[in-house]
Amino acid sequence: MDVSTFYALFSATCFTLVGLWWNVVQGHRDWLRDPALRRTVGGVYLSFLLPALMGLFAQVGGTETPGIWRFSFVVLAVIGCVSTLRLTGRGRREGSSAFLTLAQAVAALFYALIAVVGAKPELAGVVDLKPIQAEAVLLILLVVLGHGLVWRFMAGEGRPADAD
Repeated sequence: MDVSTFYALFSATCFTLVGLWWNVVQGHRDWLRDPALRRTVGGVYLSFLLPALMGLFAQVGGTETPGIWRFSFVVLAVIGCVSTLRLTGRGRREGSSAFLTLAQAVAALFYALIAVVGAKPELAGVVDLKPIQAEAVLLILLVVLGHGLVWRFMAGEGRPADAD
């Protein structure tokens, strides 16, 4: 698959996931009443929104103007990493589950790797990929992790006790 086609499909899919997540949250307004849970719900939202934005910038920059996607990936990944680390720190103090803490730590790691590859694209050669391909793999992993968080909310944590 052509990289620009991948990013077009990826970005559209992520924006669709953002909309679906909004619908899920709308059906669980009680999640927004608890500040800790609201922050975690926002973290799930970012795990779809930030990759969607990165996908858009990858399409704009592509291989012809790599500075555009590289800069945007670094900026957006730093935002994602800082936001996720803040969530992880607060969550540990507020007694978040081990799964949630681990998932947030892994997400922060993915964001950090995305920023590093954006800043130092030659590092992608270590895994025999072009930089924009390495970023694609990391974004896929980030979205898969986001799906895991959504599943956790729908099947466990965040679900009202009387919904069973």
